[in-house]
Amino acid sequence: MTSRLAAAAAVLCLTSATVALLPASSSAVTGQGGETVAEGGHTVRISRTEYGVPHILARDFDGLGYGYGYAFAQDNVCELADHIVTLRGERSRFFGPDGEPGEGDPDRSNLASDTYYSGQLRAGTVRQLLARKAPLGPTTELRRMVEGYAAGYNRYLRDTGVDHLPDPTCKGRPWVRPITALDLWSVVYDVNRVTATVPLVPDIGDAKPPAATSSGTGGSAGARTASTPASTASPLTPTAPGIGSNGWALGRDATRTGNAMVLANPHLPWAVGYFRFYQVQLTIPGTLDVSGAGLYGTPLVEIGHNSTLAWTHTATDAQHSSVYALKLAPGDPTSYVLDGRTVPMERRTVPVTVRDAEGRLSTVQRTLYSSKFGPVLSTGWTTTTAYAIRDANTGNLRSMNTWLAMGEARNLSRFRAAQDTTQGVPWTYTLAADTSGSTYFTDSSAVPHLTDAQLRRCTLPEGDGPTALDGSTSACAWGSDRDALVPGLYGPSHQPRSSRTDYVANSNNGPQYVNPAAPITGLPGVYDTDPRLDERARLGLRMIAQRRDGTDGLGAPGFTESTLRASMLGNRVLSAETGRDDVVALCRARPTLSATDGSRVDVSRACATLARWDTRADTTSRGIVLWSTFYDFLAADGPFGTWHRVPYDPAHPLTTPRGIDGDDPRVPHALADAVQDLAARDLPVDVALGAVQKWNGIPLPGCDVGCFDVVEAGPDSGTGTPTAGAFGSSFLMTVELTPDGPRAHTLLTYGESANPASPHFSDQTRLFSRKQWVAERFTQAQIAGDPALEVTTLRR
Repeated sequence: MTSRLAAAAAVLCLTSATVALLPASSSAVTGQGGETVAEGGHTVRISRTEYGVPHILARDFDGLGYGYGYAFAQDNVCELADHIVTLRGERSRFFGPDGEPGEGDPDRSNLASDTYYSGQLRAGTVRQLLARKAPLGPTTELRRMVEGYAAGYNRYLRDTGVDHLPDPTCKGRPWVRPITALDLWSVVYDVNRVTATVPLVPDIGDAKPPAATSSGTGGSAGARTASTPASTASPLTPTAPGIGSNGWALGRDATRTGNAMVLANPHLPWAVGYFRFYQVQLTIPGTLDVSGAGLYGTPLVEIGHNSTLAWTHTATDAQHSSVYALKLAPGDPTSYVLDGRTVPMERRTVPVTVRDAEGRLSTVQRTLYSSKFGPVLSTGWTTTTAYAIRDANTGNLRSMNTWLAMGEARNLSRFRAAQDTTQGVPWTYTLAADTSGSTYFTDSSAVPHLTDAQLRRCTLPEGDGPTALDGSTSACAWGSDRDALVPGLYGPSHQPRSSRTDYVANSNNGPQYVNPAAPITGLPGVYDTDPRLDERARLGLRMIAQRRDGTDGLGAPGFTESTLRASMLGNRVLSAETGRDDVVALCRARPTLSATDGSRVDVSRACATLARWDTRADTTSRGIVLWSTFYDFLAADGPFGTWHRVPYDPAHPLTTPRGIDGDDPRVPHALADAVQDLAARDLPVDVALGAVQKWNGIPLPGCDVGCFDVVEAGPDSGTGTPTAGAFGSSFLMTVELTPDGPRAHTLLTYGESANPASPHFSDQTRLFSRKQWVAERFTQAQIAGDPALEVTTLRR
């Protein structure tokens, strides 16, 4: 904390949590760093409780943003600075066209990325969205909060100095500069489009007609080919990898106390800045008091609770974009035919500054192409066909309006109204509960208005390019609902929703079985209408059912907050619960098996390991590494393969498919291959999970072969430069909504800071490794009672 306490004299470090906020002023001036700050000398208080969790207390939204931006910069100044370099289209300027890529994507070309983002800036896309009035544009409160956030971040940067930053990642680097409100709104806009446009930024930035060369205005030599996986976008599936979650809202009929509870368990990348969560409490007395977590650089809590209501999100598999195939005009690959008319593509020339190997700067001219349906992609662009992406979240800055209104809501009725009125949730389901003991589920995300008839008629046969809709006719364009705030999308009247007093649950499965007692059916096909449940979704529903009837070994029936936490970190593995015994029977009968390469492999020790294993994915579990390796080989064709002992049965979606058919030749091959694979890595078949799955050297639980607690990491995750990544459980939260206020426990699995030198880089990872939680401090009295409390007061 030394660097935090060594700020300028205007920063007062106190030992008491009782600080009176000075009266606010309504006038504003421009601060030394160019930021807008309020006059009048009023203060913002940042109270940090154990594990560095900041609680921001202010009198107004300007101050709340100011404190949030300052606190976030203390922990993650480098992460946001780096992301801003990307959004300003300046990676080639600072790192070279082939240098360190942004957003954790090693395949992303800096030149292609800069082309796209520079084009967005030159087009004034975000500025134009900010010019809209609410609800399409941000509310006045949010504008003030974001201005304050930028000012607070800049205050920390000015007080500390770039050359004295505590994070070696960006200490003294020229790309660490003051930020603006426009930068932060650009972060929000990017986050909203991570399931469609953002993964295709390289494809958009490198797009060029087939006759063009790789220099000048045409594009770069790194253009993707038609076989590139990044752009094989289907109209029915999102394109962004690495997004998942578990979420439960438990009503009064499912808990022992009769109080509603919420479990939040998002699964996201651990080392990608814009996908990392930051835990915070934001308080304006009498106006807002919300605690939880938000994605880096966004100004609000996106998963959390207030005093009477809690909510979480899981990623929805509904469509949030459409790929359109453009029929190109004969002899002109930059024009397309729509409704019989030839339409020229829009071209935008974009200058990009590039640093060469000797450090010299030059400017290259690039060109972006777009159509009526959206940006044109490099993938599959031939003399006859090109592809364009239409993103349902194009134009969506209203998401922050939605999350602010959700955080202010006092009950589910107002919560639903907040979503229906602002319609800003970009790509997630919502699960919520309130103190009445009721629960709520919906997919209120931005979903294209495409009817099933359109999908049948307009989806083109699969060929060399991505699966796409017919872009030669307006009959395949998006329709609209009367109650949709934005044309082209489904409105609230068509969105799936459920209100219950027992529970709603989701693990990225479709809406149909959020509660099997009342299936949601009859949805348009652009929503996820697949009735099949993967193993994680089935395990979640099994865990709820067993807890309700008391057969899970956790005590008397019904959830308590304690048993909710135990369920979350029980590290159960459904694939093993239903299939381990089948494999043991196979290898006991046949201790020597043939591998895929034809070699004979002794699997007797592996067989004994699986027989002893408790089918859990704890850090000390011996058998889960072998099982995961085996299952990866076996399930290479997906979780619904024909090697199951009991195949999928539509009449029994909660319990099928299950088991493993030892008579299927793929099963013995997979086990033999697994034993060979571990031997090749010099790992014993009974290696403990914690020996091979770590973050910064700390053993991690969890798996991704039917685990509820999803974690994917290697032995070196959390180390190196850049940091080796991991994926899975990130921000964990359990909340019980009692008449006396919320009782919550949390875990931010990778800690509050991305700075490897920070004490909060992996302090909570150690808790996660030991299945321990942090008792949340929500009230001012609880915050003041923390022995580790450190309070910083910023005078603005």
